[in-house]
Amino acid sequence: MTGTIARLPDLGWMLQPLTAIPGVRHVVVVSEDGLRLGHASAEDLAGPVRGLSLGEAEALSAASAAMTMTGRSTAALLFGESAAIRQIMVESDLGFVLFTHAGVGAQLGVATDTAADVGLVAQQMQLLVAKIGAQLSSRPRDEAIPTS
Repeated sequence: MTGTIARLPDLGWMLQPLTAIPGVRHVVVVSEDGLRLGHASAEDLAGPVRGLSLGEAEALSAASAAMTMTGRSTAALLFGESAAIRQIMVESDLGFVLFTHAGVGAQLGVATDTAADVGLVAQQMQLLVAKIGAQLSSRPRDEAIPTS
């Protein structure tokens, strides 16, 4: 089987407004199936993850896809098969991670510290999606056509 793999554009530059919010540490755009489409980190971070590396952003992207699938299963069980996931929030003793729907086939994820105003972060995530959601979207990949 052969096929072509198109290089995805890095959408990290679009995420800078979110990294300017106090308490926001990292932002990532993820395709529905867990591919990193872009990421950014706030400047002058202290702590164990000062800047999100490419590998860490890809791991966060894969974790996002797994959480979304778990959320879909839970929503379908409780509300029926047509229930869509709009937002997922994970709280730890060191901060929050929020994922929200960001256009067709994509999610926007934000990691914060405990001092962040999570309501403000969620609001700004929605505003960014409304403003640039078309650019955050991820078209489904074409299936490779087998050749003999």
